[in-house]
Amino acid sequence: MKPHLARLALFLFLPFMALAAGPQPFGENVQFRGSLDNSRLQFERTKRGNVAFLGGSITEMNGYRPMVCEILQKRFPGTEFTFTSAGISSTCSTTGAFRLERDVLSHGPIDLLFVEFAVNDDQDAHHTKAECIRGLEGILRHAQQNNPNMDIVVTFFVNEFILSSFQQGKTPLTVETHEAVARYYSRSTINLAREVASQITAGSLTWKTFGGVHPAPAGNRICANMINDLFGRAWAVPLSAQASLSPAKLPASPLDAFSYSSGRFIDPMHAKVKSGWTLGVPEWKKLPGSSRATFAKLPMLSASEPGAEATLTFEGTAVGAFIVAGPDAGIVEASIDGGPFKPTDLLHAYSKGLHYPRTVMLGTELAPGAHTLTLRISSETHGTGHAMRIMQFVAN
Repeated sequence: MKPHLARLALFLFLPFMALAAGPQPFGENVQFRGSLDNSRLQFERTKRGNVAFLGGSITEMNGYRPMVCEILQKRFPGTEFTFTSAGISSTCSTTGAFRLERDVLSHGPIDLLFVEFAVNDDQDAHHTKAECIRGLEGILRHAQQNNPNMDIVVTFFVNEFILSSFQQGKTPLTVETHEAVARYYSRSTINLAREVASQITAGSLTWKTFGGVHPAPAGNRICANMINDLFGRAWAVPLSAQASLSPAKLPASPLDAFSYSSGRFIDPMHAKVKSGWTLGVPEWKKLPGSSRATFAKLPMLSASEPGAEATLTFEGTAVGAFIVAGPDAGIVEASIDGGPFKPTDLLHAYSKGLHYPRTVMLGTELAPGAHTLTLRISSETHGTGHAMRIMQFVAN
């Protein structure tokens, strides 16, 4: 058998070997920080476990997530687990911060949370460093404020750009920033991206075998093995009889005072329509571009004619909208508290043939307190129409 195939075969069986063999040699690509004993206490002593996975399409697909679920069930065979899949294709850490309450915390108390957004923050959202911090810190800080006993693991998957960066000896922005946020909050990380780059450079793996941005089973297995390695490091020594839940220490101040740690959805039914907006399920069959089943039956606040206007009152320091943007996506003009209208282009690079989910921020770094957002559809557009379709308003 060729060396790289032998290594691949080993990876496919590694999770089960690891249960007896102990931690696996992924080195610094697995960073164990803080503790995972709170979740372990729940799994071992209460015989119940609540585990959630938050991310994009890599989390939504049947990839590393079900493999990790299987590993946990094998490690704790007498435990009844609840697994929450909160992956939504194309979504970035910004959207993740705003939907955390609805999609994860409402299923709580969560014992163990996995977070995955490095790829989508890069290729979908094209986030700056500040945007990466505000999204991921918003998730980690909000989660910890909600449940100080929650254990959290952040994973970094890989696309072609991230792979190339590591192979050139550079750490890509999203991975570097997410790592810094996780370190600040003493949360463990799984740097699958750097592990894959190292293996490909060494000739023991190919990008094709790994499976690309949405990994093949062999690629997802590498990530699952790395997480199992983390478990082995964290749980190498039996719990003492005196062990008890220990709340994680929350840093006194955030890295960014405007991180989305109070992120939440606001139902568009709370908006006040002045003209041109309607609330209901769009007639997708009459619209250009495909739509995903995830959103097909959702009522949305929609407008497609220039001049359509609506307002929303909210509390907080930021406001935006979780939308779907198709070929007919237009430009919206937003005013905060009667200030000047500022345009935001709703069209996305992936909107040409798809009604693409994305979060657009319409006001940030606001003074705490009550505000009024006014939306007005612009007469300008870079798409085939002037549409805006809002699934949820977001506020922090």
